[in-house]
Amino acid sequence: MHDVLRQRLLRRIESLPDEQIYQVLDYIEFLEAKYASIAPVETTGLQKFAEGFEDKLRRKAVSPSTIREAFQLIAAADRVLSGVSSAGKQILADLNEVAEAPSGEPRHSRPVDSPDASR
Repeated sequence: MHDVLRQRLLRRIESLPDEQIYQVLDYIEFLEAKYASIAPVETTGLQKFAEGFEDKLRRKAVSPSTIREAFQLIAAADRVLSGVSSAGKQILADLNEVAEAPSGEPRHSRPVDSPDASR
């Protein structure tokens, strides 16, 4: 799909009320099941969970505004977890660099000031 069409679809979808957006989603999923020639893009575990949870809420006739609020919280949680994951990966990479440094080299990334340097 080219960018102009993507933006046009997004603009049109964003102008609809939530209940009609879910009708559009249902129709897209129907078309995808009937006509898609390529496999759908893989999603993260949290995204799969969120989509399944959203479908369950819709089957129980939960209002779209309540669903939207719930998923704003889930999106915030996803951003936090993503940040924690990135920080953890960076810490592990830093520790790995320190562990792999030859024993003769200093193991800190910044120089240590000697007491005589300030005189």
